[in-house]
Amino acid sequence: MANSKYEYVKKFEMDDKLPACNWIIVRIDGHKFHQFSDDHDFDKPNDENALNLMNSCAVSMVEHFPDIVFAYGVSDEYSFIWKETSQLYDRRASKILSLSVSYFTSLYVIKWKDFFPHKGLKETPCFDGRIVLYPRAKIVRDYLSWRQVDCHINNQYNTCFWMLVKSGKTKKEAQERLKGTLAKDKNELLFQQFGINYDKLPDIFKKGSCVYKDTVEETLKPDNGGNPVKRQRQRVTVGHFNIIDDRFWDEQPNILREN
Repeated sequence: MANSKYEYVKKFEMDDKLPACNWIIVRIDGHKFHQFSDDHDFDKPNDENALNLMNSCAVSMVEHFPDIVFAYGVSDEYSFIWKETSQLYDRRASKILSLSVSYFTSLYVIKWKDFFPHKGLKETPCFDGRIVLYPRAKIVRDYLSWRQVDCHINNQYNTCFWMLVKSGKTKKEAQERLKGTLAKDKNELLFQQFGINYDKLPDIFKKGSCVYKDTVEETLKPDNGGNPVKRQRQRVTVGHFNIIDDRFWDEQPNILREN
């Protein structure tokens, strides 16, 4: 393309190239999703269909962007871990962030009818996003541990809160009842008043969701001798694990392998 006298305007663009050798975390978060969930009558404290819709979007993200090595989601939030060697869009932050948010939002709209076939979208879902860089896999693990601890704290509180509201208390009364309570107090409240053993609630609520590529063995058509032919391939998997302890990472050492 020929140069023109107007091309000088490009000099005003900021250089937002992300430093090399850093893990890229893109965290996408629902914008005003408390109101969105109320408008669409999501189950409280957790709507499993809504969570699985988020998980389905995350799976498509991981399938679409090969440089995403892991994703962790809870409620209306998802964190995507991009390998530290990624050169997507020459590591330009604005490109990576805008594409991630726009693609995830488009997926959410397209997939909505698969999880809520009898509920039309009453308003446009919106997500915001941010990028954070971490120089070491150890810090990435600490970040993910922070998000999972937050998942547990919020879920335990919300479970107590909504059970109290459903039992007849106002939202203000429920907040006052829970003020200053510790984790053991909330567990006792759930068990004594509502017969709920918090430890037996579904892991998707307590631990959030992990999306990653796992190596699986599949059986193909038999060969000419009638023997089954097997091969290994990578498949995007959704699970609900404790990612604070070492066990998961010991079993999946390639996810955060540093180059």
